Amino acid sequence: MKLFINPALAACLLCLFVFGCATPPKPELPLVRLSPGAYPEFVDDLEYEGLEASIARSLEYLGRIPSTRTFTVGEETYDAAHMIRSLERFRDFIATRPDPGVLKGFIRAHYLVYRSAGEEKTEQVLFTGYFEPLLQGSRVKTPKHPYPVYGPPEDLAVVDLSRFSSKFEGEKILGRVDGNTFVPYYDRADIDRDQALIGKAPELAWVDNAVDLFFLHIQGSGKIAFPDGSTMNVHYHSKNGRPYRSIGQLLIEEDKVSREEMSMQKIKSYLRNHPRDVDRVLYHNPSYIFFSVEEEGPLGALNVKLTPGRSMAVDRGIFPMTALSFIRAQKPVIDPERPGVILDWTPFSRFVLNQDTGGAIKGPGRADIFWGSGEYAEIAAGHLKHRGDLFVLVLRPDAA
Repeated sequence: MKLFINPALAACLLCLFVFGCATPPKPELPLVRLSPGAYPEFVDDLEYEGLEASIARSLEYLGRIPSTRTFTVGEETYDAAHMIRSLERFRDFIATRPDPGVLKGFIRAHYLVYRSAGEEKTEQVLFTGYFEPLLQGSRVKTPKHPYPVYGPPEDLAVVDLSRFSSKFEGEKILGRVDGNTFVPYYDRADIDRDQALIGKAPELAWVDNAVDLFFLHIQGSGKIAFPDGSTMNVHYHSKNGRPYRSIGQLLIEEDKVSREEMSMQKIKSYLRNHPRDVDRVLYHNPSYIFFSVEEEGPLGALNVKLTPGRSMAVDRGIFPMTALSFIRAQKPVIDPERPGVILDWTPFSRFVLNQDTGGAIKGPGRADIFWGSGEYAEIAAGHLKHRGDLFVLVLRPDAA
């Protein structure tokens, strides 16, 4: 039996898949400006620690771009010069370490506050986390270190579709040239199982665990420790252009792990106990990340160093990058007697900076907190999937 498909429909589907001709409608107001009476209570659980350093890194980026570049916040637009003034005014004020009452008065007098519309159903933001993993590796391939960390391939090509038509403004596709045809780039199975990148991409290092390497791809940056005691900072450089597919969702659908128990740690535990499933599960995600070596790290999407607990990944199509934000979320309480065991989750609030993006961080209802490195960071990043509130602060134009 043959299946006949309307050619026009097939062309439309191809356009949607390859070129992204149509995108899901965005909320009319993903960021809603609040009246001063609706401002939240501004309490910083870290008592401003690390905040000035994180603000300095946003200012570092803003200092590299034209002062006329614009940032959209809700229905308003601000140029880079105004974003600089907004951060500098706030930085100078918190240097006095004001108490919450004084801080709220300052913000009400000088800042506009926008609240994220959040998810359509809950009107809140789903917060997740990421961290800087530490992998054990070697500078050369060894029997103990057989898994390569690849740099960008020489045959990876980017096509800017806006050069062909204005209706594709901002649209790009990644792939490679095969003869006279532009085709999708190799997927994860092609690269890891079939070794499609041998001779086409540099091996920056070799590591000892395929699952840890997979999660390095998810985190986007990390450190590799070598036997001689030295380390290498690797950071996201580019990707193969294939769609991201969640292996956590796959394990939930297969009833391997319950939705309630799902976490990075649970995925690692399942794969450790079911080694025959490792390749099949990892290959479920065709997306693949290529890295560069950096002197320091980790770096975010603005190419500035991320600050633990202060840097956040958001959808840059909705949230203004570099901007000061305020979040109310949850953080884990760890059992001091049993490392790695979460006793409870407790509410917290703090100021953060929009300095990163992520493949799964889309829409006004998603945000990803960078927790840093170490045991607590890994636990928080692996388990956080709680809803809360996100606000963006911008200096009032008349206060500039």
